[in-house]
Amino acid sequence: MQDASPFATPRAPVGGARPRDDELDLFGLTHRGLVREENEDQFLLCTVHPQVRVLGTSLTDIEALAESSERLATILLVADGVGGSAAGSRASRVAAEAVTRYVARSLRCYHAASPLSHDEFEDTLRAAALEAHETVRMEAAARPGEQGMATTLSLGVVVWPWLYVVQVGDSRCYLYHDGVLRQITRDQTFAEEMVERGVFTRAAAEASPLAHVLSSAIGASEALPEVTRVDVRQRGCVILVCTDGLTKHVSDAEIAQHLARMTSAEQVGGALLQLALDRGGTDNITIVIGRALQSSPS
Repeated sequence: MQDASPFATPRAPVGGARPRDDELDLFGLTHRGLVREENEDQFLLCTVHPQVRVLGTSLTDIEALAESSERLATILLVADGVGGSAAGSRASRVAAEAVTRYVARSLRCYHAASPLSHDEFEDTLRAAALEAHETVRMEAAARPGEQGMATTLSLGVVVWPWLYVVQVGDSRCYLYHDGVLRQITRDQTFAEEMVERGVFTRAAAEASPLAHVLSSAIGASEALPEVTRVDVRQRGCVILVCTDGLTKHVSDAEIAQHLARMTSAEQVGGALLQLALDRGGTDNITIVIGRALQSSPS
């Protein structure tokens, strides 16, 4: 199957063929870690299709009929809850559900109606994050004692041949290709803001207590979603989305080394998780990985 792009302009550069469903290598996992009592992380890995509802038929293979619907997009999402174990877990779950519903509904509408521009879809993704923000805030208001619950959100939406990344907080999305690992997202922390203002060096920021103090989060006093678009048509591109439970213990260089040797999304996800655990596993660890395999002969 191929991601059916709802976009009219601009034209994507010529490159690799769209991957079929059986050419997608996707895997996600989450782990409590070795210190925290609860897991406040959530992840979602899914494909979006037009809905097929069979109301009556003489056909026997209904499952195959449903699977034949074209893929509109692939979604890779992680959310890292804050505000206490129960509140944090609830915030990340509510945000993940709300943003996915919004994005899936929008993709189906665009697919059924006229094409839209990339700018319009990016605006839609920001609106999806802000709707999740309001949903979490309403959930907190309805639960005494949980007004402080919030969550990070790193969301990758692949609509061939583009990867759209929505970022709120300090979970991360990386793109690996041709031996180079690129962090697509920007950490929304007070330490990162100090780096951008020239107050902190990068080394000072990483050692600062502000390194994990969020300046923007879903459900917090302010959510400032950032959207980035990247071309991922080249086979061999690997998308990795993770919470900071991984990056607290595993450097970008080490992530790149593991991705260079990966045999499958499941294998490299398990290897990275084990490395973070071996180094203390001080936080919940969540990793989602996706790539398109090399085309097989037809």
